[in-house]
Amino acid sequence: MAISFENQVVIVTGAGNGLGKSHALEFARLGAKVVVNDFGGARDGTGGSSAAAEAVVAEVEAAGGTAIANGANVVDREQVDAMVKQTLDAYGRIDVLINNAGILRDRSFGKMTGEEWDAVVAVHLTGSANCTLAVWNIMKAQNYGRIVMTTSTSGIYGNFGQANYGAAKTGVWGLMNTLHIEGAKNNIHVNCISPTAATRMTEDVIPPEALSTLDPKWVTPGVLFLASKEAPSRNILLAGAGGYTVAKLMEAEGIFLEENDRTPDAIAARWGEITDMTGAVEHMQGNDHVMKMVQKAMKG
Repeated sequence: MAISFENQVVIVTGAGNGLGKSHALEFARLGAKVVVNDFGGARDGTGGSSAAAEAVVAEVEAAGGTAIANGANVVDREQVDAMVKQTLDAYGRIDVLINNAGILRDRSFGKMTGEEWDAVVAVHLTGSANCTLAVWNIMKAQNYGRIVMTTSTSGIYGNFGQANYGAAKTGVWGLMNTLHIEGAKNNIHVNCISPTAATRMTEDVIPPEALSTLDPKWVTPGVLFLASKEAPSRNILLAGAGGYTVAKLMEAEGIFLEENDRTPDAIAARWGEITDMTGAVEHMQGNDHVMKMVQKAMKG
């Protein structure tokens, strides 16, 4: 059966342009009632206007879909709560949240200001948490929810000049891991999308000759799958230019050192064994690692 969002309500943050707009239009095409959230600021988060969100709503409605605009700044908890109230007043439930809103303040770390750090972390990490918290208990009460965080290769692997952005994008990965555990009993699935797309966020970091292959619409199918009833949970899906893959954090088997051998020199001498990824595993929660280390100690 084809994936459908008939009778579902979807909130997409940062949906006035780029990836968020692509997601919102496709959710509507597949039957969802969509809340098009966009603060309307510039790429660095300054300014603000409802025009972009309203234009997307007009496009949805022109195609026969259902949508409303919202101008909440995801950093402001009161505005986020008001967005959720607006959604419930209009549609009565919330099935899907796509945390897509973002800004950039790129600068090498030694030159970065505290304000540049705070602004980016606030939108990407705290903003994602604000929106998720606002819908979390609603999803628990209805025993259903799908949440997609937007991470980045800057967080997974790192990029020069993006310490603030990368740290925030790694943070939403950690948020996903815990919410996957906490939401499981209430059928709330939480995943991350890591997009590669030509948007105003990436226009000066992607070579011009590559931009034509990186239409945001090729990321959207991955987002819709992660937001569907059929979705798995606790995955990082990387998507772009028609390519789709997953990234996982794997842990090596490692070694056990007897008490008298627990020295920096011993670690240096056996570094090759410690970093040998043969037989590496993916742990599902922090306690899995703790139990592994306890078992090694007991065997030792």
